Amino acid sequence: MIHFVYILKCNDDTLYVGCTNNLEKRLREHNTSKNGAHYTKIRRPVKLVYSEKCADLAEGRRREAEIKRLSREEKMSLVRASKKK
Repeated sequence: MIHFVYILKCNDDTLYVGCTNNLEKRLREHNTSKNGAHYTKIRRPVKLVYSEKCADLAEGRRREAEIKRLSREEKMSLVRASKKK
């Protein structure tokens, strides 16, 4: 099942990285639901600034971990590069 790795920009200008199989639903949860991550729940609203498809959950989790290890500037480079496409 396809999964997505994503980066959210929070209201306080911080970045959040996550993985999901339903991007629209997860974004809605981050912004409105009690099911959103605590980190984003206290930094609403959040905006989707980057996403990429992964073949399955295992690949998604690996990629999520890779992105989380990047510096903020490296994450922003991913965001900027995706907007040029």
